[in-house]
Amino acid sequence: MRNTWTLTKVRMRLALRNRAFIFFSLIFPLTILFGVLSWLGRRNVAVVPYALALVLSITVMGSFWGLSVQLVTFREQGILRRFRVAPVGPGAMLASSILSNYFLTLPTVVIEFALARRIFHMSQWGNLGGVFFMVTLGIITFAALGLIIASVTNSTQETQVINQILWSAFLFLSGATLPLPMLPVWMQRFALFLPATYLVTGLERVMVARVSITQIGSEIVALAVSAAIAFFLSQQLFRWEPEAKVGPRAKVLATATIVPFLLLGIWENAHGSLRAAARTDFLSIERNAPAERPAPITSPRE
Repeated sequence: MRNTWTLTKVRMRLALRNRAFIFFSLIFPLTILFGVLSWLGRRNVAVVPYALALVLSITVMGSFWGLSVQLVTFREQGILRRFRVAPVGPGAMLASSILSNYFLTLPTVVIEFALARRIFHMSQWGNLGGVFFMVTLGIITFAALGLIIASVTNSTQETQVINQILWSAFLFLSGATLPLPMLPVWMQRFALFLPATYLVTGLERVMVARVSITQIGSEIVALAVSAAIAFFLSQQLFRWEPEAKVGPRAKVLATATIVPFLLLGIWENAHGSLRAAARTDFLSIERNAPAERPAPITSPRE
């Protein structure tokens, strides 16, 4: 545990020197925050918690891209080789990656809440305990998914290609940019197989409907199981040396991380209520919109 914490502090210092990490963890989320809230929340304050849930989802998902590229870069530059001489194993190295990413992402989340309150006049905070829990679980899950990508790619270029494909799906098909109820039905059904969808809907539920975490059990179970599988497999496939390569068999093994979402997606499409809950939250922001005051009636001057 002591070695993990020492590595975490070192990884935080290294991450702050990484441009990709800074962009996806701070600059990109804040840009999205002002864009989304200016678009959705400018005339309707009731929309702000809903829009903030979408922005928080994108912030949390940034762990996926930044961490995977960072770890592969460290391996290519021989930085991981230097860590190997210390008495630490793959488990401590990967755990420190997740912890450092967690501590560096939390300040962005706090800034987003503060800006939503001060600039866009957000009046209700939602279930803050539920938000904190979902943000924590989401960071762990998407950081672990980033680790599994880093474990099965052999170069930075390959990592970026895979990241771009998956990131685009997470961003545009899960409801993170365009609310899920606004997507075509076939796209909504496909979204039920994506981990990002369960993060987005979970945050919407605790932010807008203010439900407790016991009422978003399917989202929590899917994210937690996927994180556990991804972390376990990333330990098995971890490589210290840039010369070490992985074969097709390891990449097939890594696909086990999506099994929880495949099973849950099948069940949700057949019997689930996630799409209905997402629609309810989406419609509630219109019902809670403040009514416009009628113009005062003035008598004509004689």
